[in-house]
Amino acid sequence: MSDAGNHTHDGEYRLHTHPHESRQERPHEHPHTQTKAVMNRLSRAIGHLESVRRMVEDGRDCSEVLIQLAAVRSAIGATAKIILKDHIEHCIVDAVESGDSAALDELNKALEQFML
Repeated sequence: MSDAGNHTHDGEYRLHTHPHESRQERPHEHPHTQTKAVMNRLSRAIGHLESVRRMVEDGRDCSEVLIQLAAVRSAIGATAKIILKDHIEHCIVDAVESGDSAALDELNKALEQFML
């Protein structure tokens, strides 16, 4: 795949493929421009969640723990928004251009699971 038209954020991008078992074509490759930003956000969320675990171990007030859990949930949601935006801008645009309706079905399934 050519790098023409690929842009980077945070100095890097990664390619991944979407194998479609029901299709006889080769899997599509797509750039993921937000990998570094996502990894940084996930690392911060993991650290925050570990501090919440310590709060529980230390017997901290339940209200404080719930507030911190809400902050972790918000951080994960913000990370998901970055992943979704990147997926739509690259993977879904490419899928629509190539007539790949399976990618849209996969996105719908993922959104249904995420929104539970």
